[in-house]
Amino acid sequence: MSPPPASASHHHDSAASASGSATGSGSGGPHAGFQGDSDNASLNAPSTFSIGLSIDTDSSDADSALGSVRAQSSSMSASSSIFDFVEEHGRTWHRYHEGKYFMPNDIPEQERLDLQHSISVRLFGGLYLAPVDHPNRVLDIGTGTGIWAIEFANEHPESDVLGTDLSPIQPEYVPPNCRFEVDDAEDEWVFSAKFDLVHARFMCGSFSNFPAIFDSCYQNLNPGGWIEFQDYYVKIQSMDDSLAGTALERWNELVLEGVRRMGKNGLAAARFKGQMLDAGFVDVVERKFALPGNPWAKGDDQKMLGMMQMENILDGLHGMSIGLFTKMLGMSAEEVELFLVDVRRDMKNTKIHFYYIVYSVYGRRPPSN
Repeated sequence: MSPPPASASHHHDSAASASGSATGSGSGGPHAGFQGDSDNASLNAPSTFSIGLSIDTDSSDADSALGSVRAQSSSMSASSSIFDFVEEHGRTWHRYHEGKYFMPNDIPEQERLDLQHSISVRLFGGLYLAPVDHPNRVLDIGTGTGIWAIEFANEHPESDVLGTDLSPIQPEYVPPNCRFEVDDAEDEWVFSAKFDLVHARFMCGSFSNFPAIFDSCYQNLNPGGWIEFQDYYVKIQSMDDSLAGTALERWNELVLEGVRRMGKNGLAAARFKGQMLDAGFVDVVERKFALPGNPWAKGDDQKMLGMMQMENILDGLHGMSIGLFTKMLGMSAEEVELFLVDVRRDMKNTKIHFYYIVYSVYGRRPPSN
């Protein structure tokens, strides 16, 4: 057996658009194709924006020039867990609310998360974009390794920073103004006091109901407090037709279908602004950034970002695929491994001019009268 056949793709020129999802019969196993998520299919494309990328026609030495870009974490290695993790396919997953999140939580994944953090900081130019002024209490939802919370706490010693996650994989030794708790943000929020900033990043594969999350954020922010969510629009974009018919394109379609079957929406970031406004937030700002998928783009900064993102996805490819494709799409582990050989080849191919749209959306609870 093999992955479902590739479907036709749409592509983009200098302005980014990300409409649509793969279509198919909607019946049978993973080899019959699939019907796109009705929520995804009706989603308006992100409005056009200047992506700031151009193709480098002389990128033969990109790999050797940049060398290794693995992030150096500012935190210590995670301490021994107080929970037993689920072991499967040679990886470990969270035990608390088992099966809710499809990515593993082992050391290779923790290292990838820290690399992804470095990409985010480089892409956005900092830890956050909201005009936050000396927040007293800060909440980081889905904190992962805790690296964002730790760095924020170091930069803002006046702030009390709390990070929450399904997996207790954070370091044992952290700044005195930083702490972590095991928690599911889709459960009822029972914090003892309200916050001045709520931050979350790359959670579209975690939450099924973002409007409810934004309502919880609103209710747990002080008047004038800020919310900021940063996330991928998971549908891969292309500057031209170089992505069409590739294993990479098909892999991306399967990821979107797999998370859809879990009740998630990989295109959720395009709706954050409207959902924040519906929740009552004001001064809501949506910013979109183009992140090259490998070092195909011109310019040292874009090449470095492309190299980092390529390593990020290559490092996470097995973890993103093995559980999702076997449990949600009915593929065997052997089929997944064989398919990923071609996907890795495409990810390294600088003749495929693909990129990701990354959103940062922030707003504030209105000040009290």
